[in-house]
Amino acid sequence: MEVIVMETEAFYSLLREVVERLKPEEKEKWIVEPEAMKLLGIKSKTTLWKLRSEGAIRYSQPSKKVILYDRQSIDRYLEDNAFDTF
Repeated sequence: MEVIVMETEAFYSLLREVVERLKPEEKEKWIVEPEAMKLLGIKSKTTLWKLRSEGAIRYSQPSKKVILYDRQSIDRYLEDNAFDTF
């Protein structure tokens, strides 16, 4: 059996590091078009526009050429359209 000896401060520093790495990474609330399309598994901007205009997913348009999509609404849309296996 091996015994590893550490100073108290080094131990707690290591422990903090491990805990920090295990925390789930925070996701951005608003995402850009390519990321939204990737999450939805689509390649067509027209399909994304259709989902947006039908109200299936939330979006924000802070300027004329910038459209951001709500990640939670995309996750909810995917969950609502998921099928359970037998």
